[in-house]
This record gives sequence, C-alpha cells and structure tokens, in this order.
Amino acid sequence: MTAPVVIITGASKGIGAELARQLAAKGARLVLAARHERELEAVADECRARGASVVAVKADVALERDCQTVVSGAVIAFGRIDTLVNNAGMSMWARFDEIEDLSALERIMQVNYMGAVYCTHHALPYLRESRGRIVGVSSLAGRTGVPTRTGYAASKHAMTGFFDSLRIELADSGITVTMIYPGFVATGIRENATGPDGKPIMVSPVHESAVMSAEACARRIVRAIERREREVVMTGRGKMGLWLKLLAPSLVDRIARRAIERGR
Repeated sequence: MTAPVVIITGASKGIGAELARQLAAKGARLVLAARHERELEAVADECRARGASVVAVKADVALERDCQTVVSGAVIAFGRIDTLVNNAGMSMWARFDEIEDLSALERIMQVNYMGAVYCTHHALPYLRESRGRIVGVSSLAGRTGVPTRTGYAASKHAMTGFFDSLRIELADSGITVTMIYPGFVATGIRENATGPDGKPIMVSPVHESAVMSAEACARRIVRAIERREREVVMTGRGKMGLWLKLLAPSLVDRIARRAIERGR
C-alpha cells in the first residue's frame, strides 16, 4: 500500500508539530507548512529521523498564493494528496471593548478561516482523485462563545459553518470531512496571542501544566483521521457544555467565563 500524503499547516509548533511527528512514525509522506522557517525545518528533520519523506514549505496561510504553493509542492513532490489538515491558526486574549486596533480581528479571520478555505479550495481536485480526507482543527470556541476570545471564536465558528456545509456538498465524492474541537491544549501558541493593542501578549494566561498535552491531542486526531470520524469534541467538559447549551445556555456562559478566569 502506498504511503499516504498528508499536508499539515501550522506544523512548526504545538499540535501541528506533534501531529507531524506521530504521522511520520506511521509512515506518512508529509508536506509541512508554517511561517517560521527555522522551527519548521527542525520539525521536518525530526520527522525524517523517524523515516518519513518530508517537504517543508514556508507559507502564510493568510495569503492564497502561499496556500496554492503548499498544494503544488505536495503534488510535485509526491504526485497526490490524501489528507489535508487545516491546523494553522492564531489566537487572541482581549475583551472586545479594550481592543485598540480592529485589524487584529481581520488578521485572525484571515488566518483561521480564510487560510482553511484557501488550502481546501486548491487541494480539493487532488482529494477528489484520492477520495481523501479534509481535517479542520477548530476549538471548543468554535461551538460556543468565550469571553476575551471574540475574534478567535468568530473565526472558529466560521470554520465550523464552512466545513459542515462542505461535508454535505461532498457527500457523494468519497471525500470525508473531520472537525476537531480541542479545549485548552499546552501548545505555546497563547504566548503569541493578540492582546488589546494588537501585539502578542508574550505570556500564557493558561496554566499549561494543567491542560491537555499536544501529544495526547495529536494522538486523538490521528485516530480520527484513520477512522474518518465526523467530529471530535476533545474533553468531557466540552461534550457536557454542548448538551447544556441546548438546555441551560446561561449556565454555559458562566462556565465559559469561569474557565477563562481560571485559565484551565
């Protein structure tokens, strides 16, 4: 059986990097994309050390031409695409009424939502040929509102609407769409989250030692890819919250507020 070709965006750190390492160990051929070239190459080298064939592409998914380059790189290197993992993202940590520069919200939407749209659009013809898989790494904030995360939650809600609609459109194509909804994961991404002034906050407001590890999160994603699962809500609290949202939405609001205040 030919080793599957997997594109992973946002592969230089956190969930994307760990996902790359775990898929490399399973024999996948990888196309890894991220903005930070040095960190990306380090992850690529780790994957090669595990026996994988790897192409690393410096890319900003907010730019459609970069997304097209990632897809083209996969096809040139390996001749096919079996799985596209839309993992690249950026976060924020600021109340909406404290935000000084609204362009920060535009950037978050461009990266988290349009980046997934661009990559999916360009990869779709090749995924049709392989009857492949599309994976969207979202967040519990893509299913319910979260204070201090207005722009982030909006972008992840947009991802959910897009991929849920696309799944229906592709029902007869053989392509499956899997949505991943992690809670807090120890990724280091929050240090680069946008603050009220539009600049990275440089310190994580989350107790990283008290939340899910990137390794555990990636293992669950790998299983979902292999099983072509429809969606994965990572935590018990997240699953409970989705039910409570139907029955007692104001209670979910209070739980979300408390989770942000406690940082876990």
